[in-house]
Amino acid sequence: MTIILRLDRIMADRKMSLNDLAENVGISNVNLSKIKTGKISAIRFSTLNAICSTLKCQPGDILEFVEDEG
Repeated sequence: MTIILRLDRIMADRKMSLNDLAENVGISNVNLSKIKTGKISAIRFSTLNAICSTLKCQPGDILEFVEDEG
């Protein structure tokens, strides 16, 4: 199973920059960039909550499950 992060799509839809979102969420640009590019293995619920609150979206808008082939 694979979880794909779609944060970049939601940010583009909301016309929000990485810097603005990082400031509103209260995490560093570096950590938010890692989330945006999918280079993480976990995310705190408090961070996910802050992202969803700021972007006015649901966790399912950001996280997508894709079954492995085979």
